[in-house]
Amino acid sequence: AGTWPETLQEFGSPTPAFGAEATEAGAVDAHWAAGRVHDHFKDRHGRDSLDGRGMTVDSLVGVTDYGQPYVNAFWDGSKMVYGSGDAEYRPLAAALDVVGHEMTHGVVEHTADLVYAGQSGALNEAIADYFGNAVETDVLGIPMDSPDSGLVGEALCRTKSPRECAFRDLDDGRTTTASFLGVGFGTDNGGVHLNSTIFAGALWDVRQDLGPELADRIVYKALTEYLTPLDGFTEGRAAVLAAAKDLDVAGRDLTAVRRAFNAHGIVPNWELALGIDSDVLLERVNTYDSRLGAGGGWWAASQSNEDGSEPYSVWAGRTDGKGRLKLMSPNDGRYHVNPATDGTTVVWVAYGSGPVEVLARPLAGGPVRKLWSGRSVGSSVDVDGDVVTFEHHNHGGRRGVTYLSLKDPANKVSLGGGTYSQAFFPSLDDGKVAYQTRRRVTGSTYEHATRIVDVATGESTVVHQAAPGAGLGPTAITGEHVYWLLDEIDQNGTTALRRAALDGSGVMDLSPETGPAALNVRDLTASREAVTMEARTPLPEMRNEYLAKLWQFPAVADDGTPRRGRVSCNRGEQL
Repeated sequence: AGTWPETLQEFGSPTPAFGAEATEAGAVDAHWAAGRVHDHFKDRHGRDSLDGRGMTVDSLVGVTDYGQPYVNAFWDGSKMVYGSGDAEYRPLAAALDVVGHEMTHGVVEHTADLVYAGQSGALNEAIADYFGNAVETDVLGIPMDSPDSGLVGEALCRTKSPRECAFRDLDDGRTTTASFLGVGFGTDNGGVHLNSTIFAGALWDVRQDLGPELADRIVYKALTEYLTPLDGFTEGRAAVLAAAKDLDVAGRDLTAVRRAFNAHGIVPNWELALGIDSDVLLERVNTYDSRLGAGGGWWAASQSNEDGSEPYSVWAGRTDGKGRLKLMSPNDGRYHVNPATDGTTVVWVAYGSGPVEVLARPLAGGPVRKLWSGRSVGSSVDVDGDVVTFEHHNHGGRRGVTYLSLKDPANKVSLGGGTYSQAFFPSLDDGKVAYQTRRRVTGSTYEHATRIVDVATGESTVVHQAAPGAGLGPTAITGEHVYWLLDEIDQNGTTALRRAALDGSGVMDLSPETGPAALNVRDLTASREAVTMEARTPLPEMRNEYLAKLWQFPAVADDGTPRRGRVSCNRGEQL
């Protein structure tokens, strides 16, 4: 919140000697390092503190994560905040480059104010890494040609080697074409750390080629005079080159600056060289937290305007990419999200100032129809022929499932929705709705089960009853099988993808919850040909292999055993 706890006091001592409390928390480190960073910007660039007007440099040390060790640090808009560290990592203020990094975030905020998301956020991180390491190499006398000069946070560990300890390496050689990772803003703010060393590496190459003093002046001038809040890698290159020319850099030195960016793939239109193995149906999607749907050769998705300022609208198009896109939702100021389609009708949820509504419109055209209104609707919405199903939330967040007729929306059936009987994650196919239930049996004992209800007869079948305490995830149903996600081992970071026949026979795990092939499955969809899931590979650090990918199983493998494959080999996040 950018504030101080009221009872918090500054570290102080009546003598030059500070006790163990101050040194072990990192207070002395933070104070000493802040002075070195302050002096770097003052002596080399004439900058008076972070805002250029002499603001107080405040540091908060010894911060924990609700009492647990916190191995991180950040700038909160008014001060630096340093984590306590843990058994391996010293307090985060113990690394001069980390202190320089966080303080540079303050300089960035008071100059270019690079938005902390996507490519502009990666520039923000890159410049913070650059100046953090620049201060450290100068103060500690680390040669620029040292293989460890580009390491960030390498001095924090008690037992690990510098390279094992470091958070990042500006000499990692990453390039846009080989390393850039496209992710949503829900992952690392759009890749601010995942992609930062691509640009920081180019800046570090400039420092190694031109020398610290000239390179620092160029990068500082680019930051304070040329960069603007939404700039990306291409604009960042242009800003650095413009700053270099302003400083009368020419000849071999200017060529070295261009060469550094070229070597990291930061050239005009570099995005066109990434290469993808899938077809683009809707570009520059800038909505957040809205699912999309497909069926019958059509897709449906939510989209805002170019700058994301307008409420979301639902659009539909053909999965073969032919024809024009169709606007399905009205432009009524509400947010229209989570669409589903069967190739004939599009159904979605509308959020506004009044009740939440489930709406429908034929792809062939016609008026938008209100099917249902209530307090809240979950993201699970489905349509098939005359039947629509969705998850809704009653007072107190009690989850229920409703299915109804498109022709006669008043003809509806609701399941769950009570304190002791809840239903959730519905899916629909061929007149049957699959869903999950949580029902109290006795006292504090609850039964968790995967069920199917026949819309025509109302007959309900328990497909599978989960073990007590298990977590049940989204479902997907076809005319032959029902699929669902299951988490039986709490906090292990993986989930199972389970399949059964519609009568509950032949239960098997396509993707297990344990073992070397286990994945963290988040969502799924199914057709008669295959079941497709979004899953992450459990890894201790965030890199490309950790990000969400699309995996697919054929509905029935040739030899009867599960066999999975990646839908796409594109780098980045696939949701």
